[in-house]
Amino acid sequence: MSIQITRPIGPILLLDDVALGRMSLSALFIMPGDQPPAPVAAPSGPVAPVALARYDGATVWRARFALPADRASTYDWDGQRFEVAGDLTGDLRLAYVSCNGEEVGDMDREGSERNAMWARLRDNHRRTPFALLLHGGDQVYADEVTEGHPLSDDWPDRVPDSPSPQALDGLRAHLRQRFFDRYAALYGAPELAWLAARVPSLMQWDDHDICDGWGSLPRSRTESAVGKALFAAARDSFLLFQHGTVAGDLPARFADPQGGHLGWVINAPGLRLLAPDMRSERTRRDIMGPGGWQMMDAEARRQTQGRTMLMSSVPLLGPRMSILESLMVAIPRMQKYEDDLRDQWQSRTHRDEWRRILRLVRDMARRDGHDVTALSGEIHLATRAEMNLGGGLHLHQLVASGIAHRAPPKGWARFLGALAWLGEDPLPEHPIRIRPLPGQRHRYIAQRNFLVLDRRKGAWQAAWDLEDSGRTPALSL
Repeated sequence: MSIQITRPIGPILLLDDVALGRMSLSALFIMPGDQPPAPVAAPSGPVAPVALARYDGATVWRARFALPADRASTYDWDGQRFEVAGDLTGDLRLAYVSCNGEEVGDMDREGSERNAMWARLRDNHRRTPFALLLHGGDQVYADEVTEGHPLSDDWPDRVPDSPSPQALDGLRAHLRQRFFDRYAALYGAPELAWLAARVPSLMQWDDHDICDGWGSLPRSRTESAVGKALFAAARDSFLLFQHGTVAGDLPARFADPQGGHLGWVINAPGLRLLAPDMRSERTRRDIMGPGGWQMMDAEARRQTQGRTMLMSSVPLLGPRMSILESLMVAIPRMQKYEDDLRDQWQSRTHRDEWRRILRLVRDMARRDGHDVTALSGEIHLATRAEMNLGGGLHLHQLVASGIAHRAPPKGWARFLGALAWLGEDPLPEHPIRIRPLPGQRHRYIAQRNFLVLDRRKGAWQAAWDLEDSGRTPALSL
């Protein structure tokens, strides 16, 4: 049964671009029926939202407007004023989250438990506002959207060989509505909704925004008629609900206006936010395709001042996963987890590509001596790592994963810590070390968490907010 929209959901504030001292923004609204939302009262005047997509009993609308990027400001909607921190020129705070859900039963979870860390992030913003909210992947867990239709009920274990055009049309309608239901439920949660109306979001997708293991599944699944329908529905929903847009209308921050890949970059004073797309062109052999690598090569050549925050939806630095892969091949009942390991940069399948991205990051940092920090999620744990780039430069990796996904067993965190102790140096001249979080003994922490990044007088610090242990001491970057 589809979710019933009985009241407006929104505004959901999304950052389209930063240029000429202004933030270009989209405000997204989900409204009952065909009811249009009230205009957005922006500093430049009222903006009437336009309809982007219609669903059973609801319509998605968007208003595009601009706010200053050098000071705090406000906008108004439906009799309410929304304060936006907005100043990207000096001291600022960023929040980073990932894994907003779970694979099974996420729609049935009790709201205050599910969104406890969102409530904590909201309260944190009330005390000291965030300028931007970075979402590092798995904003929605869509693994169950395939259920309830005969063509996709057994996905990905079995797919029909030659479904009829009529059956595929029915599947597309089913998937489209099921994606809508999940996004509407997420954005209707009061803890996230309050933040999303006041802090512009930037989002990067990962596999669960499509389905578990997308791109690491066999080609017989992803290239099937059902697989193509699933990806198309997920991509349209990703553009609509995570970027406030539709195909052919991508904001200027996207590297490929045609959307062959969905990597993007934001350039603000002293800060570059760089988010390659690790899903659109992904195969079992490649994490990124030609379009993604073209974007990254171009950014590596670009002169940049300050710091680059590189959003890698799967961790760029990690333990020796090849040992686990060998074990899983040898143990038949463990082989079902092979796709999860193949998803990682550290997979033996992606060894050459992993070296390529690490060399690219090294060269990016060395080009003008600027700092690079990798932000990652995906593993439902909190951790950090360092890679010595030479010449006094280091790549810091900060992993914050599990804003809503409950933590795995502590034994899994300890096991990964033991693997990390063995070391992993794909570039022998640049050793990688997995480090404990500030104030923690172990390398991996099995608690729900989010990350706070602070820039003060040009210097950056990071701290993790852990569900049970609270805020860590600050880490200087």
